[in-house]
Amino acid sequence: MKTWTTAPVPDAPGQGGPLTVHDTATGLAQVVHPASGRAGLYVCGITPYDATHMGHAATYVTFDLVVRVWRDAGLDVTYVQNVTDVDEPLLERAERDGLAWQDLAADQIALFHEDMEALNVIAPQHYVGAVEGIPDDVTAVRQLLADGTAYALPVDEAAGGDAGTDAVGHDYYLDLATQPTFPEVSGWSRDQMMEVFGERGGDPDRPGKRDRLDPLLWRGHRAGEPHWDGDDLGPGRPGWHIECTTIALRYLGPTFVMQGGGTDLIFPHHEMSAVQARALTGERFASVYVHQAMVGLDGEKMSKSKGNLVLVSALRRGGVDPMAIRLALLSKHYGTPWDWTDEILQTAVERLANWRSAVSAAATGMEAQESPVVAEIRTALAADLDSPAALLAVDEWVRVGAPGDRAALAAAVDALLGVRL
Repeated sequence: MKTWTTAPVPDAPGQGGPLTVHDTATGLAQVVHPASGRAGLYVCGITPYDATHMGHAATYVTFDLVVRVWRDAGLDVTYVQNVTDVDEPLLERAERDGLAWQDLAADQIALFHEDMEALNVIAPQHYVGAVEGIPDDVTAVRQLLADGTAYALPVDEAAGGDAGTDAVGHDYYLDLATQPTFPEVSGWSRDQMMEVFGERGGDPDRPGKRDRLDPLLWRGHRAGEPHWDGDDLGPGRPGWHIECTTIALRYLGPTFVMQGGGTDLIFPHHEMSAVQARALTGERFASVYVHQAMVGLDGEKMSKSKGNLVLVSALRRGGVDPMAIRLALLSKHYGTPWDWTDEILQTAVERLANWRSAVSAAATGMEAQESPVVAEIRTALAADLDSPAALLAVDEWVRVGAPGDRAALAAAVDALLGVRL
């Protein structure tokens, strides 16, 4: 699938150092600067209906910072992102609105690309649709069946299948009882898992499952649903988690550096993607897991299901500079939940105006390499992506009269923070 267009990234004076992040799986600060000089990043993408709200935007800006910090430190970065271009929420929205699901997906993917370009987010080298990955999914499920770590359940009328057909299709599940490392990503108790499993795409009440938490690998064809050739699995489509497992393994291989997404993906999505990869390869999926905290509105999580969305596209149509939106997102640390407010946006608009005014003045004084502000930005970002501290460093530079090479400072702000001045 075609990705969006990345604007040229200017060179910042000097070079950055290793990045330290909070690893969800261990709960510890981890330095992520591979000795090989190559860093793989997988970030879970959108299900394309009602894109792009501020929760989405915060996530992709956060991992854009990761890409920028790694590149600034001299690493060769491979960034992979999926798009779940077939799944129940998309199908339900398309049916509700009387649209073909393919058209709804294409429209929302195009809008997402426009938003990412406007927010100056560096595009992944590999942007892969779930539908594109189906052949790999089929291969993976067949391997798990052959290894005895997956099992089949017949799709009968009670399970929502086609009644009166000669061929009996099957759903396929991973047998979690065969996976001793589960749950190595979340560390959650079974009670915690069961509280959210059903509302986050799981099917705990599916008759015949060996364990209510077993993840769906392949969904046998139901009447009226899109389906693809599953070889000897029968027609159907992949479960949600297997798409990310196989896309990441294809483009990054096992034990890549970082898996990213929102905190609502810790369980079950990242947990199940990882345990499936372990079953397939015998190795860890990602070395570290980094999660963007939820962005709310009026005290509630911002989500499509609640309908309380602040959309990037709507703000842009209203005349808001996308760089002000980006600054608003950067003003909050990725690990802390927060609520979007008009005041936060207005502060970002004023900050952007102050920064642009400062860099547009005639440059005098010390060379850029002698100015401490670029080093301060780098130090802040290297310390668990502390973007609020980085913004304050630039604020202080503006307050004291913007000394040094202002053009070079503007280039550094673009390169490291992604804010075009």
